[in-house]
Amino acid sequence: MTLYLEDLAPGMRFTSQPRALDAGQIKRFAAEYDPQPFHLDEAAAQTTFFGALAASGWHTAALTMRLIVDSVPLAGGIIGAGGEIAWPRATRPGDVLVVESEVLDITPSRSKPERGIATVRSETRNQNGEVVQILTAKLVLQRRPV
Repeated sequence: MTLYLEDLAPGMRFTSQPRALDAGQIKRFAAEYDPQPFHLDEAAAQTTFFGALAASGWHTAALTMRLIVDSVPLAGGIIGAGGEIAWPRATRPGDVLVVESEVLDITPSRSKPERGIATVRSETRNQNGEVVQILTAKLVLQRRPV
């Protein structure tokens, strides 16, 4: 099913499939995009703020994006127009992530009748139900063709 602006309403929820993360994935992402000791080396990570190996927040964000794309079937895709992101807890090796997204607001465009904006809050949780990321995003949505 493909969803358009008219198909969404505040309060609608979407839940992704689970996605496991291991130390090798964390290190590969960090080596390429965020090469800091607490993302690359277990021993070095022990002496840092995190106290153990932790995924980059950007790795968590990238995994979250994939899980949202797979679970929120918007016409035209997931197109961001800004938002806020927070990482209240580190993502760790062995975590199994699930994203729960909720539509907060829908605003049809006054100047562009073929689209609108939805505000969506997505919480990424680990296998213990602990929130590792909160993303509140404004998404550009297509309106259903006339």
